[in-house]
Amino acid sequence: MSRLLAGIDLGTNTVRILVAEADRTTGLVPLWAEQSVTRLGEGLAGRGTLAPEAVERTLAAVRRYRDRALALGAAEVLLVATAAARQAHDGSAFLARLQAEPGLRPRIVSGEAEAELTLIGAAWGLGAPGDAFALLDIGGGSTEIVIAEGARALAAVSLRLGVVQLVERFFPSDPVQPSELTACRAYVDARFREEAWPRIGALRPARLVATAGTPATLAVLDLGLRSYEPARVHGHQLTAEAITRLTAELARMPVAERARTPGLEPGRADVIVPGAVVLAAALAGLGLSVATVSDAGLREGILLAAVGWHPRDARRND
Repeated sequence: MSRLLAGIDLGTNTVRILVAEADRTTGLVPLWAEQSVTRLGEGLAGRGTLAPEAVERTLAAVRRYRDRALALGAAEVLLVATAAARQAHDGSAFLARLQAEPGLRPRIVSGEAEAELTLIGAAWGLGAPGDAFALLDIGGGSTEIVIAEGARALAAVSLRLGVVQLVERFFPSDPVQPSELTACRAYVDARFREEAWPRIGALRPARLVATAGTPATLAVLDLGLRSYEPARVHGHQLTAEAITRLTAELARMPVAERARTPGLEPGRADVIVPGAVVLAAALAGLGLSVATVSDAGLREGILLAAVGWHPRDARRND
């Protein structure tokens, strides 16, 4: 039996919502989706707490999305808060404010739980590929990598390596200076080498699936789209060469110019370069040359998990 549900992915950089009919057997029939950049994790790395202005921006977006979801008839609004909320010293106080909001079912999840939910969403979106693959979720406050077969995780790692933190640490100049890009690449490579590859590198996945804002935005730019088209972005093959080319082109632009680039969300203009660095490092570390972009991820996983969907006993509702 299907249920109309709303799932909110409350990230360090972006708040995303999906309202969909969710069914244990057939999966999802999306009804409405939207996202907005609120930068909840702004300054978090240096301060350790959430900025009041960022909290208010984020709560305003959540309220707006909740109201729209309920107006559409959603039976529940399920909210999952990720890296910024779990890393902040005052994350519990932020959760209490979310819990006080009527019509919301909020929770803060661990990096491992975030990875599991994202895997469920991506497996549904890609038809649950049977071969071993790596799933990369590049976030504003953390990056998760899961090695999986279908929707069965073989190994997972969550790195405190997010694009908001990277831009604040490595890119004070506008436009980006070559030395800043070099330093960021060295740092990201080192973090993967020290924390990820010893745990998952030996599993040798056949391909990399990348989800979230960075790969989707790079796919839009690679395809030359003027706006986001989910059907064309989903499944796009993003090569290492294209990532290198786009990184160089974007790094040469001032942030204001990047923000005017067709297909590039203005609120993502400053974080797209470090995001591309993370994606390139993941591909290189896994010895792969192409990333498959998935439009489906955490939002879809929130809703699918809520109804008990699993690819082993389900069929994709195309």
